[in-house]
Amino acid sequence: MQIPKNKVARKHFSMQSLLAPAALVILYAFFSIFGNRFLTMSKFMSILESSYYIGFMAFGVTFVIITGGIDLSIGTVMMCSAVIGGVAFRTWGLPLHVALIFVPLIGLIFGVTNGLMISKLHLPPFIATLGTMMVSRGFGAIVSNSRTQNYPAIGSADEWFKHVFFRYQNFPIGVIYLVVFFLIAWFVLNKTRFGRYVFAIGSNEEATRLSGVKADNWKIGAYALCGLFAGLSGVFYAATYTTCTPASGNGEELNAIAAVVIGGTSMAGGAGTMVGTLIGVLIMATIKAGLPSMNLQQPWQLFITGLVVIGAVLLDNARNKAAAKARIPTKG
Repeated sequence: MQIPKNKVARKHFSMQSLLAPAALVILYAFFSIFGNRFLTMSKFMSILESSYYIGFMAFGVTFVIITGGIDLSIGTVMMCSAVIGGVAFRTWGLPLHVALIFVPLIGLIFGVTNGLMISKLHLPPFIATLGTMMVSRGFGAIVSNSRTQNYPAIGSADEWFKHVFFRYQNFPIGVIYLVVFFLIAWFVLNKTRFGRYVFAIGSNEEATRLSGVKADNWKIGAYALCGLFAGLSGVFYAATYTTCTPASGNGEELNAIAAVVIGGTSMAGGAGTMVGTLIGVLIMATIKAGLPSMNLQQPWQLFITGLVVIGAVLLDNARNKAAAKARIPTKG
């Protein structure tokens, strides 16, 4: 007897799609039981606020990972963009609303640069974005003269920045932006030609190219979009934490990449969902808020977060193997 392939694939997909939501519920329940004052409104707000900048990075890098690539620079690009925006405001004397334009713009420039190096110069994504990681760390430090940049806080002349991008009268206003840009990213990925070509490139880039699609240009677009989202995450990082330190941000990309992989996007390319990414973001934000509630010091937080990253990659490998088996007809 031969099991229909589509039936096996549907069953496999339905099981995989439940893993991330189940993990989120289990994690929240675990920290609620064993954490110190985890089940409070303030801790819930902390989870939401941690998800802002992680979410924007994760939405962007989802496109890149679906193409079969990777972007290791999004964490440092986020911080570099925020630092330069701070310099434009504090040192160059630009109005804050004008200075904020620099933040996503710098991210976009780095993203396009990554895309050009990978598509036109044929550098491996790992090497190209690792180089960009170091360049962005140095560039932010050079422009800022290695000075920490502070964005307006509540009570300052430009406190509207916090109200517009972070919190307004105890309402987490950033959630609205997160949902809006999630819907935009979902629409682009699932309802546009760009999204279809992203999936096609990740599934079989050579076949996509032979079919007449200019794969290089669309791949540049994926990295450009990733950079833009990294820049946007810089705005929300600045709104959340106020202080931006030059030559930092490395390691933040792992939170976003882990969120994407936990959410079901394959590191091999060709498969992924924006809904899964959003759930993965909430998982990583829950971990960031939950570990301190168990009185674990920073080294332990880094250690456990690293284990989560490794586990996410192992999970992706298991998913790929299970998917490969599901495509093989079974006879009996």
